[in-house]
Amino acid sequence: MRKIKIGFLQQHNVADRRTNILRLAEGIADLAKRGAQLVVLQELHNSLYFCQEEKVDNFELAEPIPGPSTQMFGEIAKQCGVVIVLSLFERRAAGLYHNTAVVIEKDGSIAGKYRKMHIPDDPAYYEKFYFTPGDLGFHPIDTSVGRLGVMVCWDQWYPEAARLMALQGAELLIYPTAIGYESSDSEQEQERQRRAWQTVQRGHAVANGLPVVAVNRVGYEPDPSGRTKGIQFWGTSFVAGPQGEIYYEASNEEEESVIVGVDLDHSEDVRRWWPFLRDRRIEEYSGITRRFID
Repeated sequence: MRKIKIGFLQQHNVADRRTNILRLAEGIADLAKRGAQLVVLQELHNSLYFCQEEKVDNFELAEPIPGPSTQMFGEIAKQCGVVIVLSLFERRAAGLYHNTAVVIEKDGSIAGKYRKMHIPDDPAYYEKFYFTPGDLGFHPIDTSVGRLGVMVCWDQWYPEAARLMALQGAELLIYPTAIGYESSDSEQEQERQRRAWQTVQRGHAVANGLPVVAVNRVGYEPDPSGRTKGIQFWGTSFVAGPQGEIYYEASNEEEESVIVGVDLDHSEDVRRWWPFLRDRRIEEYSGITRRFID
């Protein structure tokens, strides 16, 4: 068995960035002491989820890659001997910004990065105001713990993205996330949305025969503009196996620091039982690249 220990931090962020970052640093060190080899953080973990409003001043939160965060978390990774998946607001150039995941190797170096490809634009999620769609494509990142198919939040709803990562040898699908409830929806609708979010990702696990790791933030964050009632992030971070089975599901209300063991070799067993990649009719799929087929 090639079993790895995956740690994640489901955290409630506050307005003070330094507090968030210090808590993350402490959390990573604790997970490493407990045996984690890979640590996954939630989407845009350094700050509050600033996309609830369209505000030019928020671009000051962005930073270059490499930059201060990759240097600091790189030092932590080296000290702790862990691989870390970060989620940063990247300043690529003046007026050009991305929502970018960065994978830090356990020696502190940058193993690779992924720029969020699908950018939402909904009330309280005004990401198109801030982020240019990614241009690095869907390519796994090689690390000492395996080949990681890292994507970000809204990407998790698209089976094409997961499949492209799988076809290039990804051994894990990883989704840093920031998603929560719209306060005006009924409790029943909120629950349908939360479970749909988990179900579609478990479907990616099944369809590709790969484990999935989704790490969401938790807790309430107010809307600074006052136009909405803010977001109650629903947590429920989870790790699923290659048949969609839940290895661990976090609380929908509380912070958590968790380690989950995953056997990467088990994926090959599952793919032998359910040979979806073998039976794909690739010659019949040309229409998938069209927006709509009339």
